[in-house]
Parts: sequence; structure tokens; C-alpha cells
Amino acid sequence: MTLKATPLNNAHRAAGARMVDFGGWDMPVNYGSQIEEHHAVRTDVGMFDVAHMCVVDIRGDNARAFLRGLLANNVDKLQVSGKALYSCMLNPQGFVIDDLIVYFINESWFRLVVNAGTAEKDVAWMQAQNDATNSGLTITQRRDGADAMALIAVQGPNARAKVWQVIPEAQAGTADMKPFNVAFAQSAQFGEAMIARTGYTGEDGFEIGVAATQAEALWNALVAAGVKPAGLGARDTLRLEAGMNLYGQDMDETVNPLDAGLAWTIDLVSERDFIGKAALQALGQNSQFVGLILREKGGVLRAHQKVIVAGSDAVGEITSGTFSPTMQQAIALARVPNGVAVGDTVHVEIRDKKLAASVVKLPFVRNGKILAV
Repeated sequence: MTLKATPLNNAHRAAGARMVDFGGWDMPVNYGSQIEEHHAVRTDVGMFDVAHMCVVDIRGDNARAFLRGLLANNVDKLQVSGKALYSCMLNPQGFVIDDLIVYFINESWFRLVVNAGTAEKDVAWMQAQNDATNSGLTITQRRDGADAMALIAVQGPNARAKVWQVIPEAQAGTADMKPFNVAFAQSAQFGEAMIARTGYTGEDGFEIGVAATQAEALWNALVAAGVKPAGLGARDTLRLEAGMNLYGQDMDETVNPLDAGLAWTIDLVSERDFIGKAALQALGQNSQFVGLILREKGGVLRAHQKVIVAGSDAVGEITSGTFSPTMQQAIALARVPNGVAVGDTVHVEIRDKKLAASVVKLPFVRNGKILAV
């Protein structure tokens, strides 16, 4: 099978990146040291190629009404141009088709960013709902063709300053911009740039969208400004420390989002109906989504390990686990039975051992600070 390549593939190879098959995409896992890349983002600035993710533009007079029924979070929260919202998109059974960010540009234009591995099914699902509701919208994916866009995530405490150094035209519109907002800047060097104050690392920074033809020039300019390229390895340890879900690992089309710590992304309060709402209300929450810190030596926390709760017949499961470079401890995200509380001790089955772990509130790390101890 031929792997898909982002517009930055040549830049990764020129930098000596170790490339891997990531869901059918040829992507860099690291450029030499995953640990150094992780620490660069936590203490200075790093950047990621996220051009495998898919920008989807939804245009038309009925865009808001359509998204009101499509998404579990309520787009009516987006009343000011440039605001962004994180949401799940559910199937009729109440399970997660995908998690995504939606940006409100204007009443006839909303922009979504969806996950790489789900992009094709996502766009097909949106189009099917567009047809079923006779919404008359134009749904355009911006990953292929002449109008293709590429995304670069620049993250870390010095990320914004570095972006302004490379795209000075962006500073005026983004200097006072709050997280989960987006602005557009016309760069003399790179053309129009979408600059969103969002990210997947628990650090400040921007996710920048430019024409795919400009991506490599922007990447190289950021490198020249001192921004350290980082691969999938660091991206995973950073997002896990930040307590952020990964689609396909922490939730998918078999997982109740209420059991995956995503209740905050689902609006069950308003009278608004949306796909999957009735099923989700019937399902209710059957598990809790928590952080774990391993307290005994003898193993590393990994996905699918069983979590044993004293006095309970119910068994939990780790969904994502790693060794935290920031904390120097083994940490995990896990679904555990209702009733387990922060501060409790549980046991994780690692090979033939049952090792003690503490239940902690997420996130583990945010803005360079360790929050879970």
C-alpha cells in the first residue's frame, strides 16, 4: 500500500526524521530524540506537521442550523466571528464518529478540522446528513486539489513570539486573542494564513493553516527562527500529559463519550436536538475517565491493561499510557467504575503483577506545570 504524504514530507526526510506508517500516512515519529522534542515544547517551542488532518469548509445559509443538529456541542455558543468550539460528532447510537474543532467565520461559513483517519467517513457522513435534511450546503474538504490547505502546530511558551517573528502580519490580529479563537492574516511571504490559538499539547501556541503550496516554506522559516521540529512520539506524550483524548484509542464508534471524559463537549441541557442525543440520554454514564500515576516499580502503563478496584467486581481499563518525560513517572488515562474517587489506590495488571496506582484529576501537566502529584 502506498502511504499518503503531507506537503512537508520532503522537509521531514531532509531533516533525517524517522518516518512511520501512521494510519496510512507517512509521518515523522521523531527527528532524533523524542525526549528533547517533548521538553522543547514544554520549556521553549516546538512544531508539528498536522497536515494529515483535514480542514472542512461548510458554506451556505443553513450552516448554523445544520451544525446545531450534527454536533453534540452547541454551535449557538459561537456568536462572535473567530470563536472556536470543541465537539464530538455522534452516530444515532450515541457513540463517537469523531471529535473535532469548529470555527465560526460567519453565518454562512463554518470551518471544521477533523482527524486524519476519519476524514473520509466524516465528510461522507456530513454530506449524507446535508442531503437528508435538504440543507443545501456546500461541504468542501481542503486536503486535496488546488485549494488544499496544510496545518502546522507551533506549541510552547515561546510559540506565539516565534510565529510573530516569522509572520509579522499576524501579530496585530492575534496579540490579544484568547485561546479557542481564530484570525486570518495576509502574509507577504506565505499568503493567507489561518491562525488559531488552539493545540494538542497543554501549552500555548498556534495552529496555522496555509495553502499546501506554502507549507514547506513556512516550515523552513520556522526552523530558521529556532522552532524545533517534533514528531508523533512527542505529540503523544505531550497530549497524554495534558489529559487529551486520542480518537481511535480513548474513544471511537464503540465508546459512550460520557464514559470517555467528554461530557463537557456535549450539550444535554438545552432543548436542542442532535444526532445521538436520545441514545446518549438512555445510555447514561457508566464509567469515569480518570488519570492514573503508577506508584510501584516494575512496569509501564499501556493501553488495554486491566484496572482492578478493591471491593468492586467491575474492571476498568487503561486507554492510553506512557512514561511522562515531564513528571518522570508512568501515567495513564483510564476508564474505571463509577464510585472511584481522586486519591483512591487501584491496581493495574502488568504481565503477572498487580501494581498500585493513584487516581488523579486530569490534566497531569498544563502550561509547563505539574498539576497531578
